[in-house]
Formats: sequence, structure tokens, C-alpha cells
Amino acid sequence: MPLQNRVWPDGELVSHPCRGLLMGNRGGRLHDPATKTIRRWQTSRRWICCVLSFKNRRREVMGKGYTELFFLDEVTALAAGHRPCFECRRAEAQAYARAAARHLGLEAAPGADWMDLQLAPERGPRWQGKPADGAALRTLPDGTMLTDGAGFLALKSGRLLRWSPDGYAATNLPDGLQVITPALSLAALSGGYQPIWYHTS
Repeated sequence: MPLQNRVWPDGELVSHPCRGLLMGNRGGRLHDPATKTIRRWQTSRRWICCVLSFKNRRREVMGKGYTELFFLDEVTALAAGHRPCFECRRAEAQAYARAAARHLGLEAAPGADWMDLQLAPERGPRWQGKPADGAALRTLPDGTMLTDGAGFLALKSGRLLRWSPDGYAATNLPDGLQVITPALSLAALSGGYQPIWYHTS
């Protein structure tokens, strides 16, 4: 039985066998090490997305440390409310912060604490994004994730792609779309940040 450590675009943690391009965490241990079951939603505001391997560190998944979470790609991670890690993805984290600052008109790139405060209220299935009709879609940056109530869709090069746990597929424009990517990540994407996409996009 797969562990409940795969992250959906709305932040839900799901048991699924498909693998992803990135891992991450939510600031600590969400699981019971004995049963390897999820017991809580988060332990802090520090939600990050990381590389799968860093400095040859080896970990027992769902051991006594933090809960390892896995994402299809960075577009998924950003939609779920995570941001690039300043340790294992320092260049990407700095690029994300600079891009957000550029779009928001900030004098300097923000630090991790400020960004986490901005992201925290817009995380999880309870977060209701703004509606996005055909006109609004044209103003959104590549990497924006949306929902039509039945699933998730990502915007890339002016077209919508239907998200699934193992990749993307072309789709028609459905009704009732809402943006679920948090505002800070939308700002970073609008400011030029280039997220990692799964290869089927």
C-alpha cells in the first residue's frame, strides 16, 4: 500500500503509487512513525519543495524525522502552497523571491519568513481561489493551476492541460474555473520565475 505522502495541487495528501520530480515537507513530522499514517496537516508555515537527492543524505521515509512529501512537479508544489527550499534549491528560491518582488514592486527580494506568512492563508482545500473566465485566463502566467471542481488544470503557453498524478493531457476549456495557485506564487510566475514541469506538459 503506498504511503499517504503524495501531494495534490490543492494540498491534499494522498496515497498513490506514481512518483514525482520533487519532494518537500511542511516543517516537521505529520505522521505517526509506528503506523506511517498522517496525523496532522502541518507543523509550521515552512512549506518547501526540494530536490529528491541532496549531498548523499539518506533517510527512512516516514521515519522519526520530518514527513517527506512528493510532488508530480514544481507547478503542483506551488499550487499546493509550497515554495522552493533555500538549502537544497537555493538558486531557485532566490529566483522565486526576486521574481515575486519584481512583480509586486518590492524594493528587495523578500526572505523566507515573509513569504511563508503570505502563503499560509492561501493553502489547502479550504482555500477558494478567484474565478477565471476566458478573459481572465489570458492574464494569468504559465504555471498557474486551476480547478473546475472535478479536477485540476495547469496553464502553459496559452493552453490548458488536465493534471493527473502521472502527468498532463490536453483538454477543452471547462466552465467554472477557479485559480488555486496562491497569490505570492502567481506573482513569482508573473515576474518570470520558471517552475519545473513534468515532461508530459
